[in-house]
Amino acid sequence: MAALKARRRRIQVVLLKHDIPESKTQDLRQAAEQADIPIKRVGSEELNALAHGKSHGGVMAVCAPIPRWTGQQLLDYLPAHVQRPLLLMLEGVDDARNLGFTLRTADAVGVHAVLIKKHLWDFDETEVARSSSGALERVPLVQFDQVDLLQALQKQSIRIYGCLAGAKRSVFERNLTHPVCLCIGGEKRGLSGAVREACDRFISIPTIPGASTLSLSHASAIVMGEALRQRHRTGPKS
Repeated sequence: MAALKARRRRIQVVLLKHDIPESKTQDLRQAAEQADIPIKRVGSEELNALAHGKSHGGVMAVCAPIPRWTGQQLLDYLPAHVQRPLLLMLEGVDDARNLGFTLRTADAVGVHAVLIKKHLWDFDETEVARSSSGALERVPLVQFDQVDLLQALQKQSIRIYGCLAGAKRSVFERNLTHPVCLCIGGEKRGLSGAVREACDRFISIPTIPGASTLSLSHASAIVMGEALRQRHRTGPKS
């Protein structure tokens, strides 16, 4: 349903298992018909052969991959459509499900786009879609090569905040109500030197002594959640 509503990817056909009652798929069939997408009834064997596992629920879309935005598309889009951008840049994405969980949070808090480096763009889109619960269809993903994009965002008055374990000021002490791009690194290597050099400021996530490091999805959720909290509260932050 998220893919049908978003209409960001090309869907060739929607497959429905023969024995699913029409009453349970009415909204889905209406959405497909409105988008002029054909619907085909098939057996369980055909769905099982096409699906990643058997937990497809009797519904499947045969479709093209999600279109990726370029850095220039993002730079053109923001000034025309977004008054106070909230962006997320991920570096070191090691797990498709981790990325899906992160997109799910980004969608919930209103992140306008998620930036991922081109050489890290190696994940199973089906697994990302499954764990994102529809967020992959709604949140624009921006593929970029160099930190030039971060510098271009700074020229649009967007502050680049890097999340580092050793940063002196925590995420709760920084003003995230301004246009910002939050940079989160993976558990293994964190943020690269090039990204750190491009950052305007750094933030940390306070944890108790002896605690293990947070996963990318959990760290991102905390930082994005704090940005949403600040933006929803009354009055500016000093």
